[in-house]
Amino acid sequence: MFRPYKLGQFVDIGGTSGTVKDLNLFVTELVTPDNVQIIVPNGQAWGAIITNFSHHSTRRVDLVFGIGYDDDADLAMAIISGLAEADSRIHGDPAPWVKVTNLGASSVDLTVRLWVDAADYWDVKFDMTKAVKEAFDKQGVSIPYPHSVEIQKAG
Repeated sequence: MFRPYKLGQFVDIGGTSGTVKDLNLFVTELVTPDNVQIIVPNGQAWGAIITNFSHHSTRRVDLVFGIGYDDDADLAMAIISGLAEADSRIHGDPAPWVKVTNLGASSVDLTVRLWVDAADYWDVKFDMTKAVKEAFDKQGVSIPYPHSVEIQKAG
C-alpha cells in the first residue's frame, strides 16, 4: 500500500500535524510536538491534503526582520549575510538570500531565505532570530514596534 509518509516523519494530514508514530490498515497515529496523541482514520487521510515536512533532506528557513526607516538597509543585510555565512548549518548552495521585500507601516522588511538540513530547521530558525537581534543591537540597527500618529483638530 502506497503512503505519502512513513514512521518518524513530521506531517500535516488535513490540518492535523504531528510525527508519525504508527501506521496500520485502519489508522495513522500522530504525536504532536507537545506529546498529544492523535489518531487519524486512514479513510480521512486519503481524502485530505497531506503535507510531509520530513520528506526531503533539506528545507528552506524563511525569516522576516523589520528595521526602522532611518536605519541603513545595506548594513542590516550585511549583518544577516555575515551571520548566515558564519553558521556551518546553513548551506552555501543555494546561497543565503537577503532582500528588502516590503515597505511597511512601521518598518522596512528584510526577508531572509536559508537552506538547511531538515533536521536543523528549527534550531537554525530560532538561533538566527536571536543572533540577528543581538547583532542589530550591537550595530545600532533598530527593530521598530508598530506605532501610530494621533492628529487632533482644534474646534
